[in-house]
Amino acid sequence: MKKILVLLFAVFLTSSLAQAKIPEDNMKNPTIRPKMTEQERIQREKAFEQRLGLTEEQIQKSKELRFEGREKIKPVIEEIRAKESAKELVRNSTLDVKKQEEKLNSLNADLKMLRKQAHDIRVENMKEFESILTVEQRKTLKEMKQEGRQEFNKHRMLPPPQKR
Repeated sequence: MKKILVLLFAVFLTSSLAQAKIPEDNMKNPTIRPKMTEQERIQREKAFEQRLGLTEEQIQKSKELRFEGREKIKPVIEEIRAKESAKELVRNSTLDVKKQEEKLNSLNADLKMLRKQAHDIRVENMKEFESILTVEQRKTLKEMKQEGRQEFNKHRMLPPPQKR
């Protein structure tokens, strides 16, 4: 009798869980933005060009610089993704804890170096872009960067202040 009751309870529980609907809001991570559509990207690019007052020649040169920058950074990004995958494999492996830590430390050191490399490429690309701008356009770009930082900080989730 007990076995039948336990079995019925298990069937009831699994069927009710299967029918339960998890609210979609709980499934979404609010810190991850949805990807920008191609149309949104083009509109944003046009607004950027208009605000800076770029000439057709500057627009063409900036597109070339962007393409070159992407080509430079592409292998670094691929290597970063490979190292991240390797870290996940090590975490899920059956290696003893000490060997896992050693491998993870090595991978983390490699990742730190690769991220610095990617950062350096981005900084170099920004400097090349700024070199095609006029003095007035550089001032406008600086203002745009400050506005972007303020907007970022406004929406950034900061930890609560520590009591001392």
